Amino acid sequence: MFTGLVEGQGVVLRIEKKRDKALLSIKPEFPWEERNLGESVAVNGVCLTATTWTENSFSVDVSEESLTRSDLGKLKVGDQVNLERALRLSDRLGGHWVTGHIDGTGRIVHKEFQENFFRLTISFPESLRPFIVEKGSIAVDGVSLTVNRVGEKDLELTIIPHTGAQTTLAGKKIGDEVNLETDLIGKYVYQFLSRRKEDGLLKSKVNEDFLREHGFL
Repeated sequence: MFTGLVEGQGVVLRIEKKRDKALLSIKPEFPWEERNLGESVAVNGVCLTATTWTENSFSVDVSEESLTRSDLGKLKVGDQVNLERALRLSDRLGGHWVTGHIDGTGRIVHKEFQENFFRLTISFPESLRPFIVEKGSIAVDGVSLTVNRVGEKDLELTIIPHTGAQTTLAGKKIGDEVNLETDLIGKYVYQFLSRRKEDGLLKSKVNEDFLREHGFL
């Protein structure tokens, strides 16, 4: 489990692609005191396991599922990636619950600078629309962000200077792909209500219109 507060960036040193998986070697570009085999690391928001450590880098295996769901299969040697180690129970939860299980990829369709801030507009797959709400949370390449606006096919985000400096988002260009993970709690609520409705058990008056009328959406 992660928070979406990226600790820093890393650089891809080596990529070894096989038929149904890939091996990535990554060098963190920030202090990494504890180096434990088997620990979970979010790489551009994808939860992976550190299988080996050298003096200055670690390696992770990327499964076929992760390659299909994310953009990790398109990384090249020398690319920068966002890194976050797994949440400890004693840590402050400054972002939101992020699992590292990517729902799909989006594409940057607009980028606009405003003084030290910049805005990103990202298109997303139609299947993710029910889980993206205005002022809700979303993880983009592992970065916990708040949705400013959501349309039928895209969403808008504001990136503050600290986030731009700490992550790879400032270097993203129009047309670049990004990994998207929608809010975990929202997905469970949606599935629960959908199943209740299908079973004919949903009698609650709390629906999307009710939530919008009372200021929740």
